[in-house]
Amino acid sequence: QVQLVESGGGLVQAGDSLRLSCATSGRTFSDYAMGWFRQAPGKGREFVARISRSGSSTNYADSVKGRFTISRDNTKNTVYLQMNSLKPEDTAVYYCAATLRIGLVVKESEYSSWGQGTQVTVSS
Repeated sequence: QVQLVESGGGLVQAGDSLRLSCATSGRTFSDYAMGWFRQAPGKGREFVARISRSGSSTNYADSVKGRFTISRDNTKNTVYLQMNSLKPEDTAVYYCAATLRIGLVVKESEYSSWGQGTQVTVSS
């Protein structure tokens, strides 16, 4: 198993940017594809972005495409989510997750390890 700790959340205004980080420990980081999910108040957890083990492949939810960028640094065992042009509807708890599965993995159930989450609040 890999342990995940998110950081970087906060309260920002619409149009601002934030960068979330997810530091990992435990098993070899590069063995895992990584994902970001979010959960808004009263809603289920939804897929945001995913990056392959090497970082060469990324995928995004339509709602964040063009505004968010997922990246990873395998030398630092860390995955990032750069969020630009934030909107009030981006307000949620953001979670990073790890999976050993290969390919486009967007289902919550296919990720085996999860962080505790970091709150992002975007005011209008």
